[in-house]
Amino acid sequence: MEPSATGSPLTDVEREEVRSQPLIYAPRSAHLAPPTVSAPDLAMPDYVEHRDGATEIGKLSAEAVVREYEATAKEIESMGTELLERVKQCEATTRDALAVTDELREIAARYREEAKRVFDHIESCSRVVAEARKTCSELKDKIGVSSGADRLKPKKK
Repeated sequence: MEPSATGSPLTDVEREEVRSQPLIYAPRSAHLAPPTVSAPDLAMPDYVEHRDGATEIGKLSAEAVVREYEATAKEIESMGTELLERVKQCEATTRDALAVTDELREIAARYREEAKRVFDHIESCSRVVAEARKTCSELKDKIGVSSGADRLKPKKK
C-alpha cells in the first residue's frame, strides 16, 4: 500500500481519487527540444574593420563589443521610429482639437444669435405689455371721467 500524506496507507478508493486528479505538473517529455538562444548577426558592421596585428582573442572581443553597441544603436533607432509614431498621433489629436474648437466657435455664435433673438422677443413683449397697460389706463381714465362727471352733476329733484 502507498502511504498518504498523513502516513497511513491509501485505500483503493483513495488511490483512484489521486489518479483521477489532474497533474500539478506535466512530466518532461524526452522529445522536448533544448531552449534556443538567439545570437546576434555574425557580420560586423560596415563602420569597423580589424587592424593588422590584433590577436584572435582581441578581434573576437572587439567584434562582440561592437555587435552589442550596434544592437543598442538599432534599439535607439527603433525608439526614434516609435517617437515619430507618437508625434503623428499628437498631430492627429491637434488637428481633431482644432476642428472641435472651430465647431465650438460656431456653436457659441449660434447661442449668441439665439440670445439676441430671445432678448429682442422679451423686449418686444415688454413693449406690448407697456402699450396694453397704457391703453388700459387711458380707458380707465375715460370711463372714470365720464362716470365721475355724472356724479358731480347735481341731481334733479
